[in-house]
Amino acid sequence: MIQRIQTIYLVLVALLGGVAPFLVYLWLDANGKEFFAQNDIMVSVALYLTGALALIAIFLYKKRQNQFVLNRLNMILNLFLLGFFVYRSLNLSGETLVSEKGIGMLIPVFSIVFLVLANRAIKKDEDLVKSVDRLR
Repeated sequence: MIQRIQTIYLVLVALLGGVAPFLVYLWLDANGKEFFAQNDIMVSVALYLTGALALIAIFLYKKRQNQFVLNRLNMILNLFLLGFFVYRSLNLSGETLVSEKGIGMLIPVFSIVFLVLANRAIKKDEDLVKSVDRLR
């Protein structure tokens, strides 16, 4: 059913991946200029892909196992994105590109948390269906 709690979590992930990176900056450079996700094509593609995977997972509500696997893939993508942000902010020396980290760098963390909550709810639904099938 589409009115389950995991749908809310997945909508939040889709909003975080598709809309939020273009409203909040990822970091400030040495000149004080804000760096948004649309300034880097790979970051914007990864964030759009995160949002798209969450939207696809919403409409797979009849196939809970596929929804679960798709959410796991989305978590892996968010982990790679988080790793890229950490690498980008820590590997550069001497105020060259990243001067101050923005709140946008936490978007993958929030997405992973919501995906874990969605997978818990999907697992709970799957267990409920299996328990009902045993009674038949």
